[in-house]
Amino acid sequence: MKQFALMLTLAAFAAAASGQTSPKSSTTSTPKPSTAAAKSSAASASSSAPEPWLRLPPVVPHIAHGPVKIPFSLRYEDIKVGPGAEGESGKLWHIKYTGWRAADGVKFDSWDEHRVPAMKDGKPEMGPDGKPKMNDPEPLPVPQGIGRVIPGFDWGLAGMRIGGKRRIFIPWQLAYGEHAIPDRPDHPGIPAKSDLIFDVELVDVTDMQQPRPMMMPPHPGANLPPSAAPHPAEPAKPAEPAQQPPPK
Repeated sequence: MKQFALMLTLAAFAAAASGQTSPKSSTTSTPKPSTAAAKSSAASASSSAPEPWLRLPPVVPHIAHGPVKIPFSLRYEDIKVGPGAEGESGKLWHIKYTGWRAADGVKFDSWDEHRVPAMKDGKPEMGPDGKPKMNDPEPLPVPQGIGRVIPGFDWGLAGMRIGGKRRIFIPWQLAYGEHAIPDRPDHPGIPAKSDLIFDVELVDVTDMQQPRPMMMPPHPGANLPPSAAPHPAEPAKPAEPAQQPPPK
């Protein structure tokens, strides 16, 4: 009996020892990949997958290509999504804005720096100092989406809602390009090839005042006297020679 009990004890000890060593051996035989290896694997997997902007409709032929290069890009971030309606292109957007040069942070313009004189009876109202009184600053009306401002500002406003605030990062190619704006007494200038940063708040959107339509005829010269016809005047016909009386 003692021998049998001793054998059972030895068998149990051997089983316990093998159970403790087997997980350790399996752990050491399959080490976890390092962080660098995991990143490299993820990068190779992502590089083989097509990027979203490369997905083509079936009718467009696929071609072999390398990495897509983007020389510059317009970026923006919504500081606050407005509770109002989304602004429509082709209308007047009333905005509050501040602009900085991205290279050095110099503020070159702001909406509240453009105040207009107060008028009374069609004339500027003068203050006690003998200078014209100035009205409180008002949001700047900007015709949006029709190319009245620099492209980056025009495109950077798209999608804003009334009451919203947005920061726009404009590369110099979508700002003033290679054109330099000189310093003025009341505003710093903008050097050539300057990236810009704008903080914008959309206050309101209104209809643009339509110009009075011109009453034009259906086609040039229609229903108009010859002297008022818009087309070039026809060359005058040469005068016929006067008839000489027959010789007697």
